[in-house]
Amino acid sequence: MVLKVTVNGWRAARTLWLLLLVSLSVCISVCRATSSREEDSAMENIVTEKKAEESHRQDSADLLIFIMLLTLTILTIWLFKHRRFRFLHETGLAMIYGLIVGVILRYGIHVPRDISNVTMSCHVNASPATLLVNVSGKFYEYTLKGEISANEVNDVQDNEMLRKVTFDPEVFFNILLPPIIFHAGYSLKRRHFFRNMGSILAYAFLGTVISCFIIGLLMYGCVMLMKQMGQLGGDFFFTDCLFFGAIVSATDPVTVLAIFNELQVDVDLYALLFGESVLNDAVAVVLSSSIVAYQPQGDNSHTFEVMAMLKSFGIFLGVFSGSFALGVATGVVTALISFFTKLRDFQLLETALFFLMSWSTFLLAEACGFTGVVAVLFCGITQAHYTFNNLSPESQDRTKQLFELLNFLAENFIFSYMGLTLFTFQNHVFNPMFIIGAFIAVFLGRAANIYPLSFLLNLGRRNKIRSNFQHMMMFAGLRGAMTFALSIRDTATYARQMMFSTTLLVVFFTVWICGGGTTQMLSCQRIRYLPPSPVKSMSIAEGSERRSTKQESAWLFRIWYNFDHNYLKPILTHSGPPLTATLPPCCGPLARFLTSPQAYELKDDDSDLILTDGDINLTYGDITVSTDASGAHTSSGPAFAGAATSDDLDRELAYGDHELVMRGTRLVLPMDDSEPPFPDPRHGLRM
Repeated sequence: MVLKVTVNGWRAARTLWLLLLVSLSVCISVCRATSSREEDSAMENIVTEKKAEESHRQDSADLLIFIMLLTLTILTIWLFKHRRFRFLHETGLAMIYGLIVGVILRYGIHVPRDISNVTMSCHVNASPATLLVNVSGKFYEYTLKGEISANEVNDVQDNEMLRKVTFDPEVFFNILLPPIIFHAGYSLKRRHFFRNMGSILAYAFLGTVISCFIIGLLMYGCVMLMKQMGQLGGDFFFTDCLFFGAIVSATDPVTVLAIFNELQVDVDLYALLFGESVLNDAVAVVLSSSIVAYQPQGDNSHTFEVMAMLKSFGIFLGVFSGSFALGVATGVVTALISFFTKLRDFQLLETALFFLMSWSTFLLAEACGFTGVVAVLFCGITQAHYTFNNLSPESQDRTKQLFELLNFLAENFIFSYMGLTLFTFQNHVFNPMFIIGAFIAVFLGRAANIYPLSFLLNLGRRNKIRSNFQHMMMFAGLRGAMTFALSIRDTATYARQMMFSTTLLVVFFTVWICGGGTTQMLSCQRIRYLPPSPVKSMSIAEGSERRSTKQESAWLFRIWYNFDHNYLKPILTHSGPPLTATLPPCCGPLARFLTSPQAYELKDDDSDLILTDGDINLTYGDITVSTDASGAHTSSGPAFAGAATSDDLDRELAYGDHELVMRGTRLVLPMDDSEPPFPDPRHGLRM
């Protein structure tokens, strides 16, 4: 009995020890597994942090490349200006530096891509823009970069450096283009612009449409020939040809205009080229979007249909007019804010608000389905006309210098990136026949724009557009930032890739050859210009032209100016005649409420009253005595208080035409009613 109990106890103890050992083994295994997972997670976090740090360093190095490009460009520009070297403009120089860096990045620097954990095949039925991948319970988000051909798979695995220096096209449209377009409108030389307003509108609107269709038809014929010869590697429709015609019709003669400004070439020729380039960029953007919106009914979206064409034309008018209205409205709102607030007492806040309201115009138009280029252009013109008068003198200088700086940096950055893209872009399609056809079509399209329209315009112009001016305008039809931005915005299809590659070559040729030969072309066409001097002043011929503004300005503009000068300027700005003098007596209380106290005085910062080259304007009570550089005197009394005189128009339009403005002295002296006015203008004050 005792032996039996002893054996049973031993068996129970052994079972207990076995259970304890099994439990201990299970605990050790679980602890080891948990520890292993924690170690794997920690290692994975370390690897992720290292990759993020390496990516940050790589991005910083890529941005440093562009900063060094701009720095090198600026130093070389100084050397060129110091040596009076005009054969190559700063934009062409930036393109050359971009090309050099592109060659180095393409063939000299090898940054292999980590492809150890790349899955080369994953079958899905569609190409989602965002892909969520579940890896061991962890979700990772991937975004779509774009489609590549099968023969480029191996190349994609080994071009990390080239991918890093390729920017999103939206960067150009939302960040780099707005300051360029706004500066064009903000610095518009209004006097010569409005003197040639009819001709500029004809070249910008009608001429751009003519050029677009001429280029589109010629390129369609070229594409059909390529198709017959078997040199076309993908679909290329007539709408694609029209789209190409629209984007290459956007001129950007920045090189020519810079040389014109330095040599003081004829102001009318400058105004025609500058005005056309400013407006035709806007027209080209809206025209290209209208062509993209062309959608006929039926399965074939590339057949001709009258209703679809009329719909596209309606979209063109609607988008342009809506963008125009939005830009003007934003400028008016900014003018009202600066008019009814005391922001001018805080110059930093005033400048910041002006900058943000101007830039937001572009984004607001794009968000509303309009065109930001058109909106920000007319916002700049409106800001220069109204808001500028309400700014403090410090903010006036700050805003002009700020947007001039942004325009310079953005423009040179884009041209540097153009040179870089020639070697870093991965989907170039260079077709010799298409390239040759494009150069011929661009030349003929420009000729169809300039010569026929100039002939028709000369039938009604008093100041004719001479033949040498027409040849110069034909030669100065350079392509630049806008053409590049429109072409790079969509490179998803074979046709768009071929357009982009060809557009780069067109821009290179026009900037280097046409821009570099500007001085020689001026001499060949016998267009007079002055040698450059450190100090710019108004020439005698230009001063004599000021008096012809009244006769040569369009009658429609004269009507608009009278309405603007008497009513809009006093409501939106601190300048202009007081509303108490322009509105009927029954509106006296409203006029006194809306009129700024500064409107009763002459101020140095009013754009209406900026004087040039010794003009003097003195106010004595109700009598105004004006003295110009020639010594002539004029006087006006109460009878002229409600009218916009021709001298007001001359001074209004002359504002901003010269970089160096000699301001006269303005005195506002109280006068007793008993004191008679000057009986003879010769008794006026002389300085």
